[in-house]
Amino acid sequence: MRKKEVLPGFGLSLGYTIFYLSLIVLLPLSAAFFKAGELTWPRFLAAVTSPRVLASFRLSFGAALGAALLNAVFGLLVAWVLVRYRFFGKRLVDALVDLPFALPTSVAGIALTAVYARNGWIGRLLEPHGIKVAFTPLGVMVALTFIGLPFVVRTVQPILEDLDADFERAAATLGASRWQTFVRVIFPEIAPALLTGFALAFARGLGEYGSVVFISGNMPMRTEIIPLLIITKLEQYDYRGATAIAVAMLAASLALLLLINTLQRWTAARSAA
Repeated sequence: MRKKEVLPGFGLSLGYTIFYLSLIVLLPLSAAFFKAGELTWPRFLAAVTSPRVLASFRLSFGAALGAALLNAVFGLLVAWVLVRYRFFGKRLVDALVDLPFALPTSVAGIALTAVYARNGWIGRLLEPHGIKVAFTPLGVMVALTFIGLPFVVRTVQPILEDLDADFERAAATLGASRWQTFVRVIFPEIAPALLTGFALAFARGLGEYGSVVFISGNMPMRTEIIPLLIITKLEQYDYRGATAIAVAMLAASLALLLLINTLQRWTAARSAA
């Protein structure tokens, strides 16, 4: 006789899961596809391949990818320091990692603009060297790096905490250098989590609006991101054009995330083998 579970069974849980996802995710996305479907195919292509839209796509995806790569490197470094070392102010540093989660994105954008503007604390140091951050594509990447860092750190940190240090000691005993120990022992274990953090930071960067809209300057063909272009279309009552751009961005984002998730599973399978 099958033992009765205390908590709700699979059928009930699955039903609630499908209902919740349908209500919160699938219905709004379906509405966007239906609205974009009102356009003919030539008009849809014209809406998503205009020079202004393509420039926004290049900036959004390029800046999000660059920021996610930076966060993958330095987020791993931050997680490593927080897990492996004890130092004064460690709890403060650990709390600062979560600051982009708690800080309103518009406030973050204003603060970054003030710091990296021509007369800002950092901007005035970079200006003599010909480096401009605020109101340039570089400023967009800086903002996306700021809001994406916690995703990598908080994804990798638990894996590093659970990693048994005896494997590292055994590798050192067998004559492996620190670099060989990291590449052959540590990295294969944290690679799936690192890819997950990279994917989360990348996805977050694609949809970011508040922190970017201030530091970018919103110049068409130069520093205009896709979320801002969608808002502009909506303010002009071009709902079909806005949903067409949103659907194109959604399809491209899902394809890239699917590719990253496939790579993550492949990496996890290789690590397990």
